[in-house]
Amino acid sequence: MDVQTWTFAIVGLTFALYIGIALRTRAGSTKDFYVAGGGVPPLANGMATAADWMSAASFISMAGLISFMGYDGSVYLMGWTGGYVLLALLLAPYLRKFGRFTVPDFVGDRYASSAARLVAVVCAIFVSFTYVAGQMRGVGVVFGRFLEVEVQTGVVIGMAIVLVYAVLGGMKGITYTQVAQFCVLIFAFMVPAVFIAILMTGTVIPQIGFGGELQGALGDAITGGERVSLLAKLDGLHEELGFAPYTSGAKSVIDVFCITMALMVGTAGLPHVIVRFYTVPRVRDARVSAGWALLFIAILYTSAPAVAAFARTNLIAAVEGAPYAATAEAADERAAVPPWFKNWEDTGLIAWIDKDGDGRIRYRSGPAFDGKLSYLTGPDDPSGRGSSGERLVGNAPSAGDNELYIDKDIMVLANPEIAALPDWVIALVAAGGLAAALSTAAGLLLVISTAVSHDLLKRTLAPGISDRRELLAARLSATAAVIAAGYLGIHPPGFVGEVVAFAFGLAASSFFPAILMGIFSRRMNKYGAVAGMVCGMGFTAAYIVYFKFVAPDANTVENWWLGISPEGIGTLGMIINFAVAIPIAMLTPPPDKAVQALVSDIRVPAGAGEASAH
Repeated sequence: MDVQTWTFAIVGLTFALYIGIALRTRAGSTKDFYVAGGGVPPLANGMATAADWMSAASFISMAGLISFMGYDGSVYLMGWTGGYVLLALLLAPYLRKFGRFTVPDFVGDRYASSAARLVAVVCAIFVSFTYVAGQMRGVGVVFGRFLEVEVQTGVVIGMAIVLVYAVLGGMKGITYTQVAQFCVLIFAFMVPAVFIAILMTGTVIPQIGFGGELQGALGDAITGGERVSLLAKLDGLHEELGFAPYTSGAKSVIDVFCITMALMVGTAGLPHVIVRFYTVPRVRDARVSAGWALLFIAILYTSAPAVAAFARTNLIAAVEGAPYAATAEAADERAAVPPWFKNWEDTGLIAWIDKDGDGRIRYRSGPAFDGKLSYLTGPDDPSGRGSSGERLVGNAPSAGDNELYIDKDIMVLANPEIAALPDWVIALVAAGGLAAALSTAAGLLLVISTAVSHDLLKRTLAPGISDRRELLAARLSATAAVIAAGYLGIHPPGFVGEVVAFAFGLAASSFFPAILMGIFSRRMNKYGAVAGMVCGMGFTAAYIVYFKFVAPDANTVENWWLGISPEGIGTLGMIINFAVAIPIAMLTPPPDKAVQALVSDIRVPAGAGEASAH
């Protein structure tokens, strides 16, 4: 069977599994829909949390970011990993004991304010939509290549699948679907990582191969049999081609710190992860499931740097200096680029322009084209092909000598093809990428529907609404959210990892200070919390919108405030949140004694009972 047949078979089987689980575990009450009835075992919840956490950004984009950014890409690895630890140890047990299964619910009850609840609802929807845009973009990338459909069509297919198990099953269906999706995504990520580690470094453990010597079939082909470490070889290739050394960083210290911090504290404010700690029966189970999830997450996250280095080395070795088309020259002439390159070219995620007219690919530092990539005609139109058979790009070439454009999001997906692994492994990676994107998308869509039906309707606008009508409102809002998410997936504001980083920054500047001070400060009141959330998120959103949409040409380090990129500005937004909230709380009346007693009580683990659905 070819790659496409394998992909249809494996992806079709996994989709059938997800839908079957959703239909079998269909939610029959609001508690089932919101927190899976509060009866999920810790091990299953740990797997579901890991799947919820390891989105398309983790599976598809993180290794791609590290592959292109090298040392600088470690900010994503450190920020996302450290953020989960922060959430599991600092916030999750206290939030679980508080007994509210949404962040707006916690904010509204802790600060005894409908206004605070409403601001939290707006923040939850804003953060979740930003995050889900990255997931839908990932779905489109996977379908675009492996099912050979347009990215837009791939997004629509993904929307339909999510709609079934998110809208019908709610959190109950999503939880058990995510258990299956975790098994798929971790297997799909590790199988090619192990295969490539063996072929390149002679070890079955990718983490060891990352620091080892190149040897084996692929390793010897790259080095000519010379024994040299993987990272030393990669640094040498970068130096030859004019890139910054792979193992050294170009970002400023302040930007590295701010991006890492924004990702960490943004994690602790992500509503779709927090809600997972309400699906277990007891506070102790929340801690145990957090530990399981951390173990499962570590498997992928410790492997990602190795996958990134393998992919980068193989890519450079395969394409740099290679003729695009086969030639009839001497027998020792280098072979043309392999079929995988042209397959990805047809998706619009790789492009080559022959600036010097020699028919060979020259991969150098700098952009290959000016502006966003656009093709003149479709992939099957011969009039849209150049003299070597390459697809012609409509926008002008850049002034530099780089001839190759590569989308960062394809590195993990293309890695098995670059390494010439079996077709079934390539198809498995496609299924894993879809599992990662769809699992997180479902959790985010549930947050949006819950924010509308529970926090906005039940707790604010229509407190007398029946359980049946609330469940209907949740399903209708989830349907609307799927449609909006699909639009964002077709028109994303950036690549997967970048879009997700924006969501973390928004969560860091809005939710994290309100949650942290709500747990650990009896003096923090509704006036400070609301003002802090509005100012923190308002500043962060305005900064991101300005540099990504209003003035994208100005998105350079010279124009950034204090040298902080849009990906890291959430840290400054968080500081603004604290700086506004604390003095306003000091200058306004404190919360009543009942609220202060509640804050003291949630920090005492003894006697914690089951979560209640209010």
